[in-house]
Amino acid sequence: MKKYDVLIIGGGPAGLASALSLKEKGIDSILILERDERLGGILNQCIHNGFGLHTFKEELTGPEYAQRYIDKVIESEIEYKLNSMVIDINKDKQVTYVSKDEGLNIIEAKAIILAMGCRERPRGALNIPGFRPAGIYSAGTAQKLINIDGYLPGKEVVILGSGDIGLIMARRMTLEGAHVNCVAELMPYSGGLKRNIVQCLNDFDIPLLLSHTVIDIKGKDRLEGVVIGEVDEKRQVIKGTEKEYKCDTLLLSVGLLPENELSKKASVKLSNITSGPIVKDNLETSIPGIFACGNVLHVHDLVDYVSSEAKLAGEYAAEYLLHNRESSSLIEIKTEGGIRYTVPQMLDINNMSDRIVVRFRVANVYKNKRIVLKVNDKEISSLKKKVLAPGEMEQIFINKKDLVDADKIVLSLRDGE
Repeated sequence: MKKYDVLIIGGGPAGLASALSLKEKGIDSILILERDERLGGILNQCIHNGFGLHTFKEELTGPEYAQRYIDKVIESEIEYKLNSMVIDINKDKQVTYVSKDEGLNIIEAKAIILAMGCRERPRGALNIPGFRPAGIYSAGTAQKLINIDGYLPGKEVVILGSGDIGLIMARRMTLEGAHVNCVAELMPYSGGLKRNIVQCLNDFDIPLLLSHTVIDIKGKDRLEGVVIGEVDEKRQVIKGTEKEYKCDTLLLSVGLLPENELSKKASVKLSNITSGPIVKDNLETSIPGIFACGNVLHVHDLVDYVSSEAKLAGEYAAEYLLHNRESSSLIEIKTEGGIRYTVPQMLDINNMSDRIVVRFRVANVYKNKRIVLKVNDKEISSLKKKVLAPGEMEQIFINKKDLVDADKIVLSLRDGE
């Protein structure tokens, strides 16, 4: 059984950034396992620009952003294996993978970084009535068909869900000559970034139908149309609002889920809210020596945030190898007043860094609120926000010096003052 100091599962932006961070910390025994035929992950099919503004202070396409990291990994002589699918991982940090060149292999590592990314929620999770005709795709699949394989899925399009991929694909399909009838969104707010709504829908006069959903699918062999209806506050269809749209293509952009089947096999505890691992401030999961970062931990808005988080994961994994930090005083970060979750969820006050970043999302659209951090019922910090939305990830910084003798930490929203 071959052994490594650190095994990284996933060669996308999170895996690449964590590997480089480990190398900078003096860890040389590193292996990246990537199931695809190339490094870079989902960025390879994201040919639109808008990446790298935080990391490189310039605007790049997805492949350009990925290539910056790929080049550094190659220059650093970090070992990686492509077309290598991890099929099992246990809490003893033994990883089983298969590849067409090597067959079945087992590797043992002192530390593991989970960087598997996320996947799209499928049609089966939506309970839409109708047959299963050709012409229904997840937005990410359609993106790969156009940008990687060179196929146009259809000419008359309806998009369900206003996540960022759905918004970007509305623009992409239009630029390739298709007609996008509308983007329907079940919630009364968009799930994507504001800039994508403006640049991908408003600039192309594509209607965004909030509080609407697909209630029927027409066609048996090939999609012929969809019926869209308005929903009330309980997400029940309002009778009389049904409207049929003739189309040959339906794209689904109805949410992303962290890819955590392997995490479950390793007995890592997962959050019921994020569907990703529950982690401490050093991004370590419930299994010592197994760390998580990027979209496998929770779904991010920007790849720049993925990279910065993964860099920290590499640093913390190196620290684990060199010093074997043991948790002593874990405190959970409680959430109130409309904050859905935080990452990390736990703080190891005695061992944490002097300053850490805590990222979170809210449950609804809020205006004129304060983000308030309280320690032992004492307000430590407050940040005013004019608008908060579920589609925009927020962050605050917590200083270790503010947590002396802490036994209760609460992050909440309060009315602005």
